Amino acid sequence: MPCRQCAGRTCPRAWTNGIRRVVVRHAAREIPSKGSILDEGGPVVTASVRYIVDNVDDAIHFYELLGFQVQAHPGPGFAMLSQGDLRLLLNTPAGGGGAGQAMPDGTLPEPGGWNRFQLEVDDLDACVERLRAAGVGFRSEIITGNGGKQVLADDPAGNPIELFQPKS
Repeated sequence: MPCRQCAGRTCPRAWTNGIRRVVVRHAAREIPSKGSILDEGGPVVTASVRYIVDNVDDAIHFYELLGFQVQAHPGPGFAMLSQGDLRLLLNTPAGGGGAGQAMPDGTLPEPGGWNRFQLEVDDLDACVERLRAAGVGFRSEIITGNGGKQVLADDPAGNPIELFQPKS
């Protein structure tokens, strides 16, 4: 499939279970970095997203359905998964480590909300059908917009993941 970012050439992205692997650093050797105080002018190697979840094991099972692979799971309160150049960090509230700790006012991190990451798929209808058969919940039916079709799936803790099929 041609890729807009690869100027019409075939994209080197790999496919996993009908879901495109997430590529944050895309053809970095061909697209020069504009630089930032974070990367000192070099390409971004990996982007990390942290989700607070109720149960790490349930979340791992869900994200494996989306093609993620477990990189580390040292205890019940934390796991690190990856897909392509996206690293997904899963923490439970008060599960140890810094991400699950209470704020100075006692507020604990909690799952949910509307911020999300997007996974592109080649056949959204088939993907939704497979995920529904596996018991995954959705916030709506498939929505068609100007750029393609999308739907929000919820992980077991209620964190949204946008599944998107671009217009062909």
